[in-house]
Amino acid sequence: MTEKELLSGYQNEITYQKHMIDNLKRWFSLLFVVASLGVVALYFSKASLVLRFSGIGLVAVGCLGMLLFGYGIYKGQQNVNRVIDDLQLKLAALHHKH
Repeated sequence: MTEKELLSGYQNEITYQKHMIDNLKRWFSLLFVVASLGVVALYFSKASLVLRFSGIGLVAVGCLGMLLFGYGIYKGQQNVNRVIDDLQLKLAALHHKH
């Protein structure tokens, strides 16, 4: 495998993983809005029991989802860093051979 092919393959993988992390960030933002709507529903739920339970549900789903997607973003970023480190090691080994 040539250095150009190696760089191309790793660049494609890094680009793909960063794109997936961006998708997770969009979902995280959506879940933040869901949790915020739940807080608003709780604020206005003085007379309505249905609105109160809806607000509690939205806050719970939003917060749990944010935790899940936040963890995914964290682990995804760690994985990108590992791929970059692996690329650097392989390039160093390739240059050491020559």
